[in-house]
Amino acid sequence: MSSKPEFMSMTRNELRSYILKHRDDDDAFRVYIDRFKSEDNEIYPAPQSIEDLKNFPELQRQHQERRRQA
Repeated sequence: MSSKPEFMSMTRNELRSYILKHRDDDDAFRVYIDRFKSEDNEIYPAPQSIEDLKNFPELQRQHQERRRQA
């Protein structure tokens, strides 16, 4: 019997790749879903004016950086 990898130490992308290759591994899928639900997901209000849109590029950059680190 082969041992399973340590799912908690994997990044989100590593875990996703593992799940795609091992679609019958329910334990890995549960860890992935738990992590997806529990990560800090910020919700920003919709822009109300053109002035509000000035901050969009910075917010988008921060969001993309957090996703790369996950």
